Amino acid sequence: MKALIIAAGYGTRLGNLTKKMPKSLIDINGKSILKRQIELLQSNGVTEIIIITGPNHEKFLEKKIKYVKDNFYENHEQLGSLMEGRNYFNDELLILFSDVLFDNQVISKIINSENNFNIAVDSDWEKKYIGRTEHPISQADLVLIKNNLVFKIMKNLTPVNNFKISEFIGIIKLSQKASKEFLKHYTNLEKSKNKIEIIKKWYLTNMLQDLIDNNNSITPIEINGNWCEIDTVQDLERARKLFS
Repeated sequence: MKALIIAAGYGTRLGNLTKKMPKSLIDINGKSILKRQIELLQSNGVTEIIIITGPNHEKFLEKKIKYVKDNFYENHEQLGSLMEGRNYFNDELLILFSDVLFDNQVISKIINSENNFNIAVDSDWEKKYIGRTEHPISQADLVLIKNNLVFKIMKNLTPVNNFKISEFIGIIKLSQKASKEFLKHYTNLEKSKNKIEIIKKWYLTNMLQDLIDNNNSITPIEINGNWCEIDTVQDLERARKLFS
């Protein structure tokens, strides 16, 4: 199994901490976010890890890791950065945001999921936004779920009868078949005159929704362990309390 980690953003909301250092290399009690991710992936049998870098590419020094430099990170959003690693969409594939910390319970559950398109979600998400004033609940990537399938993935979802709302935590697992379908779908979007400029502004959630809209089934994998996203100084302080 391979893992693609998207680490091509600026991390501007962390201020001076990320002016000269990628957010994923920030220290959390003696280990960087990225180092913690890599160790958990390797201990769960992930044999090939590829990091997609952007600004401050030269600061990534982890050995036995492959790197893909996104030279166009200023010209597209998150999805465009991910697709700089398109050559790796030929196998079972994990896709991760580089600013998400998680424990072994979280990653092992998503790794062991066996559907084609799997995304890790947290149904107990609302309590994590208590006191999180620098990253309010309106910025959460939410999923609308019914009969163990995702129907919508976007911010500011409102409850609907018989549907459940959870939060997408930034980890995806694709089967080999789904990896090829993901790449095929993106390639077709690139060829469309109506979509080529639009997809430059897309995040990964936009792509997932487009796959759903084109009759692909996406399965939510309910996680139970600890996780947190690090987007602000407030998040960083919380992460250092959660992860020793």
